[in-house]
Amino acid sequence: MSVLVAAASRYGATAEIADAIGKGLERAGLDVTVASVDDASSVDGYDAVVLGSAVYAGRWLKAARKFVKRNRDALSATRVWLFSSGPIGDPPEPDGEEAVDVSGIIEAIEPEEHRVFAGKLDKDQLTFGERAIVVAVRSPEGDFRDWDDVAAWAGKIATALQG
Repeated sequence: MSVLVAAASRYGATAEIADAIGKGLERAGLDVTVASVDDASSVDGYDAVVLGSAVYAGRWLKAARKFVKRNRDALSATRVWLFSSGPIGDPPEPDGEEAVDVSGIIEAIEPEEHRVFAGKLDKDQLTFGERAIVVAVRSPEGDFRDWDDVAAWAGKIATALQG
């Protein structure tokens, strides 16, 4: 079974989550390709897709939204899992599904599941405008990703695909 794990990542934190999901699926014996949404031109030939994006201001990155639009028919015809990365803090804020609006994407392709993972904020990587927003809303800096949670979700996907 072949699986595409594709993600849109601005500073690399979401790409690292995609890599971890890919490794978990590979450990379960699946044939996995991990790529950015910019490098994955098509979903043709894959039995399943795990698609994710970093979240800024409650939305997926434009590249991820364009990927869904470009591949809508193919994504609708295959098994798809979605993930979002963005909430930060301990506990992460905003929490769960309130962190991102992917309702249009869910309606368009009807995925198996949408999972929200906590993200990472490194203020040194941000543009001046982004730093100003982070300061204004008092966002905490740090890596809030839960790697055990990511691995468990990858295992859940593998079980669903192999079942």
